[in-house]
Amino acid sequence: MKRTYQPKKRHRKRVHGFMKRMSTTAGRAILKRRMLKGRARIAA
Repeated sequence: MKRTYQPKKRHRKRVHGFMKRMSTTAGRAILKRRMLKGRARIAA
């Protein structure tokens, strides 16, 4: 049986990447919260 997660770097970046986050107001809020929390990586 095939596994459900078939990773692709391009798709991951496009769906969860920094540019995608910055393109929406909600996404900016996510980045802001993660920065304030002190996350080492704020986007995929």
